[in-house]
Amino acid sequence: MMRLDVDPALLLETEEQRQLRAVLRDVLTAACGPERVREQAASPRGFDRVLWDRLGGEIGVHGLAVPEEYGGAGYTFAELAVALEETGRVLCPAPLLPTVVLAGEALLASGDRRACERWLPGIASGARTATVAGVLHPARVAAERGPGGWLLRGEADFVPDGAGAELLLVAARAPDGTRLFACVPDAATCRRTARRVLDPTRRQAHLRFTGAAAEPVGEPGQVPATAAAVLDAGRAALAAEHVGGSAHALDATLDHVSHRTQFGRAIGSFQAIKHRLADLLVAIEGARSAASYASACLALRRSELPVAASAAAVACTHAYRLATTEYVQLHGGIGFTWEHPAHLYVRRARGDEALFGTGDDQALRLAGLLGLAGRGG
Repeated sequence: MMRLDVDPALLLETEEQRQLRAVLRDVLTAACGPERVREQAASPRGFDRVLWDRLGGEIGVHGLAVPEEYGGAGYTFAELAVALEETGRVLCPAPLLPTVVLAGEALLASGDRRACERWLPGIASGARTATVAGVLHPARVAAERGPGGWLLRGEADFVPDGAGAELLLVAARAPDGTRLFACVPDAATCRRTARRVLDPTRRQAHLRFTGAAAEPVGEPGQVPATAAAVLDAGRAALAAEHVGGSAHALDATLDHVSHRTQFGRAIGSFQAIKHRLADLLVAIEGARSAASYASACLALRRSELPVAASAAAVACTHAYRLATTEYVQLHGGIGFTWEHPAHLYVRRARGDEALFGTGDDQALRLAGLLGLAGRGG
């Protein structure tokens, strides 16, 4: 049995992290109200570039977990997790997850210093958005040598922020094995079609490469290890976002049941309502602990990360699903309308399950990692 051992003090929030949370909550609450989120998600870009630049330049969110040698602040994923929790709380549609977490981790995990020096400074400053293709889902992309370098041909589907990302890190089959390639897409050789997905704040796209120029990142044979690192980082990041979204659902529901009256009293005083909210609070606090542990393991690059990331995914997926269900139901009739923001959180909770696997998928993976899976798998 694997031993999970991390100093509990590392799971506590530091003073710097509390200050970062306070600043981000003020900025994001003002910029990402329900109507603003709808407007941003429906815009051609899909997010507010002014907010994006402010988060990257003024506050330095994008470079929190990027080493100083590559233009970042040199903190750890624990600080980035604070930002992810706050963006998840308001459903910020900016591509922080694909750019900073997925693409950033792919570059760092590749061990390619030249590629990191070229691409990470732009990611850290917020000057460049990025994503990965063929890593979260299998893709049919091949790389071939052309007169001027490597060219990509084929298709990748359901790529996060694939329609707008300014840098693509693509897993493609090459003559010497599957490799990771960096591609700056152009309309002539990379056709990008936005997919209609459940969650409009988390855009995805289909990519078709027809001879797109690319540069290799890392060595042949590294893709499986790099993909595993990216997926676990994504699970830890998503867990932090889900804690933020769940906390918002609980706070909004508490506020509603404290003011909504029936039979001359606030419905929050009814015992049945109290029990449901108490159960939700327990689930959220459990999810918060699991997410913090996964963030600590990623920040410290601990070998327990795969177990911690899957455990966090199980706990946080369950908590978010429960929180959004109660968000809708305990708001009564208004909670079921398009005008109320509850359905946006339901969409985020359900849509996110397709990114790195459902809670059941993660439970099966966790059982395998802990040696608990039976003969039937």
